[in-house]
Amino acid sequence: MYRSSNIVARIFNRQICTPPPGTSVHHARCFYENLVPSYTIYEVECPDHLFRKFTDDGLYLISFSRNYQELIVYRPRWLSFSCKDEDCDKHDLPSRAKRFDSFFTQLYRVPLASCNELICKDFFLYLESQQFGLFATSTPAQVSDAPAVGGAVHGVPSIEKITFHLLRLEDGEILDKKVFCNDFVNLTHNTGVFLYDDLLAIVSLRYQTIHVLQIRDAGNLVDVRAIGEFCREDDQLFLNSNAQLQFPGNHIENPMHQGQTNPENSFLSGIKQRLLSFIFQGLWNEERDETLRIQGLRKKFYFHFQDYVDLIIWKVQFLDRHHLLIKFGSVDGGPQVSRNADHHPAFVAVYNMDTTEIVSFYQNSADELYLLFEQFCDHFHATSRNLMYMNFISSHSNNIHAREQLRSIKDKASNPSQFVKKMLASLPFSCQSQSPSPYFDQSLFRFDDKLISATDRHRQSTDHPIKFILRRRPYSLKFKIKPGPEAGSMDGRAKKISSFLFHPILPL
Repeated sequence: MYRSSNIVARIFNRQICTPPPGTSVHHARCFYENLVPSYTIYEVECPDHLFRKFTDDGLYLISFSRNYQELIVYRPRWLSFSCKDEDCDKHDLPSRAKRFDSFFTQLYRVPLASCNELICKDFFLYLESQQFGLFATSTPAQVSDAPAVGGAVHGVPSIEKITFHLLRLEDGEILDKKVFCNDFVNLTHNTGVFLYDDLLAIVSLRYQTIHVLQIRDAGNLVDVRAIGEFCREDDQLFLNSNAQLQFPGNHIENPMHQGQTNPENSFLSGIKQRLLSFIFQGLWNEERDETLRIQGLRKKFYFHFQDYVDLIIWKVQFLDRHHLLIKFGSVDGGPQVSRNADHHPAFVAVYNMDTTEIVSFYQNSADELYLLFEQFCDHFHATSRNLMYMNFISSHSNNIHAREQLRSIKDKASNPSQFVKKMLASLPFSCQSQSPSPYFDQSLFRFDDKLISATDRHRQSTDHPIKFILRRRPYSLKFKIKPGPEAGSMDGRAKKISSFLFHPILPL
């Protein structure tokens, strides 16, 4: 690492020294200790839009109109001005610095939602390789007590129409759409959808189906497989063939082309059968003595059989192109009550899409799973292999400061079991939920993660400035963010919410 904190000395040192293999990016990111936001502009003449986020490559700023009907996309630019004096820091910025268009250029404005639909403001996924954006619209009415017809799960709400839109962000052209009718997909913070390279997984909570799609280079959303009632593409054909041989004229339906369970079919779903088989085989292999084996199966499998059958899929993420991390739980502990999700029993399974087998299965309080989570957290943050800068997001498995912070919280926890449940409640991770900004790199800066963090979440505003302090000597304050008004404190009765949108590259 650089011995001097002076930026000129660092540039000279970069010219004459070669960093060790594999550390060139880390050395380059150290320059952000010198390149920090140094000025706060208040009362900017800003358009009345809902700003969602910067794309992970920093090329676009995504925003929505206040009526949730239109998408507005901006291109970040940079304010430039000249100063003739020696000490330019004492001068105020020019008046045009308070104009939004001095920093951003509007590229286009596209109507996205139909007259009876609204844009889901908390949902957006970005495919950097093609510069495609995935957006969602839905009808506003949500039926919480919808009847469980057509194989739907009782207790899961229903939305009349959910539409996913694939756009080319370069020009705003809508390339393709995917529609779900009378279904429920949890779109808050991308919870029910996960993007890995060109593969897209959408979880139908109401019909317990994982829809895997591929985003083609031409901009098409192509169905690859539906995992739920059936696991293989030809499962339904196989069952129909056997049903016709045994009972001529009988036919097993796959209603509403969504892979829902047929109410007249007494079979468990394919994914549930795979899960029960894995649990049974694991308990069977635990004991070699026949008597102890039967006793163990009675206590651990048959006694809890109905509990396993009643489990539903809550959330899914890709681990790689072949494996899914699936979270199972009860209907009562579903995502709609995610605030108390760590109090409900839940299970995590690794599913191989090629072999249709469950590879591993853990309860959300398992110490073995927590150990994997603590040591190999980056493996759960599945990102595209082409996005190198996404690999530098700080976690407790790649950053000593984050690891010490986690262990400090663990040591202070009064109930170790509840601590493990609380930590594992975040699995599977939501897609593209963290900012790659170097100012959240905990090897460079120290900050209060209760006030701000790389995770894409709204925060309650505070009167106190959020300080970013150097991790290395001289441990000085480099910059601070004041989310409240410039002068005076906020009204204590009004709880204001702040959103922090960090550009992934620029000090913006």
